[in-house]
Amino acid sequence: MSDSLVPRLSILWSFARPHRRTLLRGLLLALIASALGLATPMVTKQVLDALGSASSLTGPVTALVVLLVLGSAVSYRQWTLLGTLGERVVLDARESIVRRFLHATVPGVTRSPTGELVTRVTSDTVLLREAAASSFVGLINGAVMLVGSLVLMGVLDPVLLATTMAAVALVGLAFAFLMPGIAQSQQQAQEHMGRLGGVLEGTLRAIRTVKVNRAEERMTERIMADARASAEHGIRSVRREALAWTIAWSGVNLAIIAILAVGAWRVGEGRLDVSGLIAFLLYAFALMDPITELSQNVTALQSGIAAAERIRQADALPSEAASAGSGVHTGPAGDDVPVLELRNVTAAYGPDTEAAVRDIDLVIPRRGHTAVVGPSGAGKTTLLSLVLRFLEPTGGELLLDGRPYREHAHADIRARLAYVEQDTAVVPGTIRDNLLLARPGATTEELRGVLRDVRLAEKVDSLDEGLDTPLATANVSGGERQRIALARALLAAPDVLLLDEATAQLDGLTEAAVQECVRSRAGTGAVVTIAHRLSTVVDADTIVVMEAGRVRARGRHEELLVSDTLYRDLVESLRMAAVADTGVRAT
Repeated sequence: MSDSLVPRLSILWSFARPHRRTLLRGLLLALIASALGLATPMVTKQVLDALGSASSLTGPVTALVVLLVLGSAVSYRQWTLLGTLGERVVLDARESIVRRFLHATVPGVTRSPTGELVTRVTSDTVLLREAAASSFVGLINGAVMLVGSLVLMGVLDPVLLATTMAAVALVGLAFAFLMPGIAQSQQQAQEHMGRLGGVLEGTLRAIRTVKVNRAEERMTERIMADARASAEHGIRSVRREALAWTIAWSGVNLAIIAILAVGAWRVGEGRLDVSGLIAFLLYAFALMDPITELSQNVTALQSGIAAAERIRQADALPSEAASAGSGVHTGPAGDDVPVLELRNVTAAYGPDTEAAVRDIDLVIPRRGHTAVVGPSGAGKTTLLSLVLRFLEPTGGELLLDGRPYREHAHADIRARLAYVEQDTAVVPGTIRDNLLLARPGATTEELRGVLRDVRLAEKVDSLDEGLDTPLATANVSGGERQRIALARALLAAPDVLLLDEATAQLDGLTEAAVQECVRSRAGTGAVVTIAHRLSTVVDADTIVVMEAGRVRARGRHEELLVSDTLYRDLVESLRMAAVADTGVRAT
C-alpha cells in the first residue's frame, strides 16, 4: 500500500461510517463464529481422550453438534447481514454520485467523457461493496482467528507452535511484498476501463460519422488499446495473486509436514498425547482460513480504496451553488421592467481560458421576439448558456425581473425559461415522458395540443403505443426530435422561450407551423432565438448582431441592412442557403 494509507482508508471509511452499527453487529457475529470454530478442535481432543479412557462420549459429541449448529446459524446471519450491508453501501454511493452529477454545473459534467462518468456509478461501486461492507470485519476477524489459533496451538504444544510460526512468517512476508503490486495493477486496470467506457460511449453516439468515414477498425483499435491495457494489468494482478497464494499454500503444507514429523517424534518421546497432536493438526489445517480471509480482505480493501478515491472525485465537480434568494416566485414585475437583462457581462469556460463573450449589454423585453445572429464562434450559444445559468459570468451581472441572478435559485430561474437545443437529445423514456419533463402534471389533451402545434400529432397517433411509445435516437428523426423538444417547451408556457435554431432540421411546411408558434408566443411572452435561417431573422422585433464575443449592432431587419455590413453579408448567405435548401426540397 502507499505511504498515504491513513487518508486513503478514511475515504473508504466515509462510505462505511453511516452503517457502523451494522458493521459492529457483523463483527460481533464473526467473532462468535470464529470462537465456535476455535473451540471445535479442543472438543475433538476431548472426544479422543474419552475414547482412550473408555469414558462417556455423550458430552463431547453433544458439544460438537451444538458447536456445529450454532456456528452454522451465526455464519448464516453474518453472511446475510454483511451482504445486505454491501448492497446498501453500493446503493448509497450510487445515489450520491448520480445526485452529484445531475446537480453539478454543466461545464463540470461535460469536461469528462460520459462513459467514464457512467463507470463511476457502475463498476467502481461494485468494487466498493466488499471493501466497505466486509473488509473491515474480515480483517479484524481474520486477525483474531489467526491469533486465537496460534494461542491455542501454543497451549497444546509450544514446540509445534514454533514450527508453525516459521510458515506463518514466510506467508506474511510474501503477502507484504506482493500485495502493493496487486493493488496498483488493479487500480490501473480499472482506470483503463473508465477510459474505454468514455471512448466507447462517444463512438457509439457518433456511429454514423464513424461508418461514413470508414473508421470502424481505427476506432476499434483505439477502444481495444485501453481494453488490452486493462487486461495486461489484470493479468499482472492475477499472476501476483497466484504467486502469493502458491507461497501461502506451500508454506502451510510445509508446516503441516513439519508438524507431523516433529509431532510424531514428541508423541514417541511421551511429551505429547496423540489427541493433542490431532487437535494441533486440526488447527494447522484450519490456519489457512484466517490467512485466506486476511489476504482476500487486504486485496478487496486495496481495490475498494482505489474505487472509493475515483468515486469521491465526483465530489470535486463544481456544484450549482445554493441561491441566497428566497426561492419564492412572487410573479412578474411591471411591463416596464425587462424580463431579462445583461449588464456588461463577460464570461469564460474556465479560469485559464479566453473570454467567450465580453461586455454584453442586452435587454429582453417582457414580450416580443429577439433574434441573435453572427458567424460561428461569435458567442451566441454562450449567451444562452449564461441566461440558462449553465455558465456563470466572470464580470457584469444578469437580472431577472430586475433582480440579480444571484438572488434567485437556479431552479427558480429555469422555471421561468424553456430551451430547445439545436442538436436535441432524446431523454430516455417515452414520448409522454419527454413532454412531461416540462410540466409533470399536464393532461393528455394538453400534450396532444402542443403536438398539434408542431405538426406531430398525426405521427404520434399512428404509432401503436401513441404517447407511450419508447423513444430512442434510432427511431426518431432529427426533425422529430426538434419538434418534440419544441412541444415540450411550449407546454411549459415559459416567460422566456429560448431557441437555438429550433427549425434547422424541419421541412418548409413544418417550419412555417413552428414560425407561427414562435410569433404567437412572442405576442404573450419573450422569445429569444439563435437564428441561422432568413425566415427567423426577418420576423424578429429586435436583431442582435454578434462578432468575436461582443454585440456589434442591434436593430430591426431593414435598419441593419442599411447600417451594418456584417449583417448584410450574413443575410446574403442566409438567402443563398434558403434558395439552395428550396432547390434540394424541390428535387
